Amino acid sequence: MYTLHLQLLTLSTNMNMANKTTIQIKRSTYRHGDLYRALLDAAVQLARKGGAEAVVLREVTRQAGVSPNAAYRHFADRHALLQAVSMAAQSALAVEIENEINRIGKSDDQLELARARLRAVGTAYLRFALAEPGLFGMAFSVPNDLSNADNPASAGESGLTAYQLLGTALDKLIEAGAITQERRQFAEIFAWSAVHGFAKLMLEGPLRSLDKTQAEVIGQRLIDVVERGL
Repeated sequence: MYTLHLQLLTLSTNMNMANKTTIQIKRSTYRHGDLYRALLDAAVQLARKGGAEAVVLREVTRQAGVSPNAAYRHFADRHALLQAVSMAAQSALAVEIENEINRIGKSDDQLELARARLRAVGTAYLRFALAEPGLFGMAFSVPNDLSNADNPASAGESGLTAYQLLGTALDKLIEAGAITQERRQFAEIFAWSAVHGFAKLMLEGPLRSLDKTQAEVIGQRLIDVVERGL
């Protein structure tokens, strides 16, 4: 049987590799070709180190090796740049979730697979928050709403965003008979709020004093509570 302990063991292993980047920056300065990508890569690198506050147009252009006015060819203002970086961060989060889902072993037990998929979403979400706090904060720093949750720029390799991957996991629980259609309503919001809130409390709130072991244990219990509460 797949267990939360196994999922959090994966979390522990990957947290030890937190210094490894999620988004690879292909070049540090712009030379030719795709100026938009060069600027976005530079902005993502700044966000990784310092969150949204570090993403400043003048510094982005300096990092990309172009004049400050060059950014306005692709981004009307700083807000437009922040939106693009936010979507790139959301895409990186979606990829992390997809990778965790792909680690689930094969089984003929559809119910257990569905439960493992939901746990994978929560586990990857917490891992990304702890490994990439700058990008995690950046992902949700720009005002947005769920109507934009299907933006391709925010999606992972599967074409699904993190929010859609959560929704798919919940749909699988219905197919496996774990929850009813009535209980399915708004389930994304309940599950997302719980895990995201815990991540924020660990990164910015009173739970910052938790050590890695404590965070893992509490994260395990939280995902278990979410699963049983649906």
